[in-house]
Formats: sequence, C-alpha cells, structure tokens
Amino acid sequence: MPIAAFLGILLIGLFAVSWLVDRDAVRQAVEAQIRAATGLDLAVHGATEISVFPASYVRLHQVSLKGGATDSALTVDDLTANLRLLPLLAQRFQIADITLTSPRINVTRDAEGNSNWAPIIETLARTLKPGADSPVSFSEIRIKDGLLTYKDSGHHIDETIDSIDLSLAWPSISRSFAATGQFGWRGERVDGSVSVADFVSAISGERSGFKTRISSAPLKFAFDGAIANRTSLMLEGTVTADSPALRNALRWAGQKPPGSSGFGRFALKARANVVGQSVALTNVNVELDGNIAEGVLTYDNNGRQTLQGTLAADQLDLTPYVSTVRLLATGARDWNRQLFDLRSLSTTDLDIRLSAAKATLGQSRLGRTALGANLRDGTLALSVGEAQIYGGIVKGTFNVATANAVADIRAQFQFTDVDLEAAASELFGYRKLTGRGNVNVALEANGGSAFALAQSVDGTATLRAHDGTLAGFNVERLLKRLERRPLSGAGSLRSGSTPFDRMDVALRINDGIATAEKIEINSPATRLTMTGTASVPAREYDLKGIASLVSAPGTPPSFQLPFVVQGPWDDPLIFPDSDILIRRSTFTAPLLNSLKDQKTRDKVQSVIDRLTGAKKPAAPAGNGSEAAVETPTDTPAAKPSAATPPAASPPTAATQGQRTKTSN
Repeated sequence: MPIAAFLGILLIGLFAVSWLVDRDAVRQAVEAQIRAATGLDLAVHGATEISVFPASYVRLHQVSLKGGATDSALTVDDLTANLRLLPLLAQRFQIADITLTSPRINVTRDAEGNSNWAPIIETLARTLKPGADSPVSFSEIRIKDGLLTYKDSGHHIDETIDSIDLSLAWPSISRSFAATGQFGWRGERVDGSVSVADFVSAISGERSGFKTRISSAPLKFAFDGAIANRTSLMLEGTVTADSPALRNALRWAGQKPPGSSGFGRFALKARANVVGQSVALTNVNVELDGNIAEGVLTYDNNGRQTLQGTLAADQLDLTPYVSTVRLLATGARDWNRQLFDLRSLSTTDLDIRLSAAKATLGQSRLGRTALGANLRDGTLALSVGEAQIYGGIVKGTFNVATANAVADIRAQFQFTDVDLEAAASELFGYRKLTGRGNVNVALEANGGSAFALAQSVDGTATLRAHDGTLAGFNVERLLKRLERRPLSGAGSLRSGSTPFDRMDVALRINDGIATAEKIEINSPATRLTMTGTASVPAREYDLKGIASLVSAPGTPPSFQLPFVVQGPWDDPLIFPDSDILIRRSTFTAPLLNSLKDQKTRDKVQSVIDRLTGAKKPAAPAGNGSEAAVETPTDTPAAKPSAATPPAASPPTAATQGQRTKTSN
C-alpha cells in the first residue's frame, strides 16, 4: 500500500507539472545547458514542442548554430532533449541526453587550408578547458540519419557521408570522447568507432590517445596510437588493414587499380607516423596475392600521390601483374591489336625496390632476385639489378614512356650463361634449341598496341651459344646421304637434331624487319651459315643458308648444300636448293652438260616434238631470206643422227650391255 500510494502521488505530480510547467522556461533551460556544454548558441527557426508526461522531452524544430559564417556549418531538422524525470518534479530541468534528427554537417576548407569549423573548435576548446565549472549533466548525443559534406578546394576533394547513425559520448563528466555507429560512403555501409583519451587536449592541438576502427565489405582498418594537431595533423601508432580484394578497395577509395588482374587478398600491419599528407610506415608486414614481404613504405599526397618503399620477401609471384600484358592474340599467331590502357601510369608516382630469395614470373622460376620499379610523370622504369633465371643471370632495364595513348618502349637485357631451351620456350615459344649461352638484347619501339610495337621495333640482338642442339633436322646425316645420292630426296630434312659446338647470331632490327648480319652454327662435322630477314609483324622467316660437310675443323668442305628457310616462326619450311642436287647427280649431270651444245638441244627438242605430236609454228610470210632463217636445214627427218642406230640392225651384246649400264 505505501508503494502504491507513492506511485499515485508521483503520477498526480506529473500530471500537475504537465499543466503547470512554464514551457518558455523549459526551452530556455535546455538552450542554456547546451550552451554551457558546447559554448555554442542555437538559433531555433521552427516550433518548440514540449512534453512532460508520459515522455519528458523538449523538441526544437529547424535548429542551426548562431555566428555568421558558422550558421551553415550545422543545421538540424529536429533537436530532441530528453529530460530527467525526478528533477522535473521539483521544477528543475536537467537534460539526460540529446538526439539530433537529420543533421546536416557542412565542412569546407579553402585553398589556404582554413576551415569553417575552426571557430567552432576554438569555442569548444575554451568551454571544455580543464577546471571550468559546468552545470551540464548529460554526456550522450545521438545522431540519426545525418549527412556530412566535405569540400577541400586546395586538394580538390568533394566527399559526402550519408545515413549517419552515431552515438557520441560527450566529455561532460570525463575527459574522454567516443563515437560509435554506422554511416554510408560511396555505396557501402561502414561500421566505425572513434575514441579520444583527452578530448580537450585533442581539439586544442595537444597530444592525446587516439583509436579508430572502420569495418566495411571492401576494407577493414584500425589505428591505435596518439594524435596531435599543433601546426599540422600528426598521428603515431600501430596501423592494420585487411581487404579480401585490394582492387575493389582501391576503386572504393576512388583510385584506379592498374591492369586487370592481381591486387586481390591484402593485409598490412605496420608502425605508422603521419605528418600532414605524408605517411611513413616502418616494421611493415604486408601480404598481397599470397606474397608476404617486410620492409618500409612511405606515402605522400602533397599535390601528387607518391609511394616509395623497400621490401624483402622469401618468395614472390609476379605473374598476376604481368599476365594482363598480352603480346599475342589469344589462340592466334598474330600480335595482339588491342590498345594498351596507359591511364594508370599518369595518376601515381612509384618508387619500389623488391628483393626475394625466389620469384615466379609466368612459367619462369627465378632464384635470388633484386628488382626496382620507378614511375614518375607517366614514365615507368623497371630495373633488374640481378636475377637468377634459366640457370644463369639476367640484368637489364625496361622503360615505358607515354604520350597521347602511345607507349614509347626501350629495353636492354643481358642474359649470361642461361639454359637456352628454357629461355627460348618460355620467352618466344620456340622449343627447338638447347644448350647454354649469352644473349644481349637492345630494343626500341613505340605504338598503342603490341602489333604497332612489332611494326616499329628497332634494335640489335646477339646470341653466343655452345654445346647444344638444333632440333628439326640432322644436318650431318642429311649431307652425307645427299653427297652419295643427290636425288634421293630430303624426306628426313625435318627430323632428328643437329648438335653444335658453337652458335653465333647477330641481328639488326629496323622498322620490324630483322636482318641477319651473322648466323653461324659449327660442329665437328658440319657448318651452317645463313643470311636473310625475318619479319617481326608477320612472324615469318625468309632466310637462305649453306650447310657444309667438313672432315676436320679448318679444312675446306667436302660437300655443300644451299637451303632455304621460309614460313612462320613456330613452323617454318626448310628445303634444299634442288638445282644444286640435280647438277651433282651422276645421272643428270651428263645430260645437263650435253644440253649445253646447241645442236644437241635442237635434236632433243625435235624428239620431244615428235613424241608429243607438237607441230612447228608456220613460217611467217616474208622474203626468202626470212624463211631461210626460220627453217632448219638439218633435221632428224632429213638426216639421221649418228648416235641413233638403224632400225633394222639388231642390237649386239656390247650395245645391250652399254644400254644397261647407262640405264643403271
């Protein structure tokens, strides 16, 4: 009964207060407490709604901040101050918490870096300074469906954060400040939290503890350290980041990722030091596409984005970052004609040095590797300090400059003592060469596609190989057979392999045409030399050569065979000079020699005409001298040949044997 009586008295008191309360006094008390808590004056442009029972609150419509240039920094559709119940019975109006519904926060910075929120921050710092007496009892401010716009004229930034739902722990009782909630940015919902150990020191520019967490589908980010803002923003602490696909996170952040593959799983943990627009990361442990590396990184955004760093890894897989560069058309033998996308080379400056104990590049496996990548003002320079590849060492540079969507490429590489079979098959798809050797390449080209580069390529290429084989034909076996029987055919010309002791190749390339200045292949029994050209755009050979059979090094060749190499690079046609073989044949050579005599040629032609039934063309009309010239006086019909026996004479044994010998 006493409890029921107390509740009855309480209800009667609340009803009485709701009828007797001075609404103007309540509104003034609420505005005074907000002014005491923040130091800011409110301008109420709409109606005021007051409720005492069953809910105790004061709701102000269309509220903004007073103060000239700051009046548009914050506008609120509804500001609701919930009142404490027990003090209300004693006609004392104390705010329990505040809710801002649909606030619009406008932050602007001019080219000099001045912000419209600077006066507001200064007022907050004066109001919340240590030792100041404050009658404020509330410490929570909630934001519902807020909108924040940020414009920075100096850095050309224009961002919007919408659907803001936050709960702020206002430092009216303690010195700390915290904000937890959700917001939307660029189509993604983000969970975030911020905590400041000493809010007054932080807004005054002094050092304070600072923590933040951001979690979204593209990226998760966390920072734990300290913050200060004396002359410029400074952060120091531990930073971690994690993304299932860095490519998506970069797009979400407004950056265009290079290429179309790679930049997948990403994780970062480092010690960060931020000064203004510069970020220095030490003790970096970074993972990207399964590659794990350690080192240091720096990022600068003073007018242009610049990333520098030195990283070391046990293993690197560079395949995802070069697989997008397709030189050959898919499923074809032609160069790729699709235009290069060079826009990503002009947005960011890059200076990265990588070292790895092992590396993978496509089908190539590299040992100890040191690489450098420098990208500045649209010019990319790749350098290979040293890389163990194909059982040897490679060094070189590769530069790409861009102008009007056209790539200007310069490349220079030196391969020392490499496995030619592995190098030729992986780099050029050529699988008919084995051995070891040195390769030097210096090339220049410009164009908007791989086909355009092939048409304009200039430069030189040299190869010096030893102790290898050239698959596709056995020169020694072929030459020895053709030496004995020149007309036996070249059926084995495209089978077997030719071993060599030394191979020397020197090419000069001009406008996509490679001219062989020197091609020599030497072995103890054979020697091959070739000249001619090869079309880089058409990927075809047009070469002539001489294969020689030698009995000992330094001696004249015992047999020589000219040959021709024509057709596509991956499957050329190789065939010998048939005229030479006919002239070397013991059967056809006497016939060719006999045909050198004019009378013999006439007799042979007469026999052919008689056997085929061909008729002589009629003599042209004219004087007698012309007819005499056109009509032969010595024909087989008028005068039998001395070499032809009479038809009635039977063949003798000697004659029959001679014919058999000749036939053989």
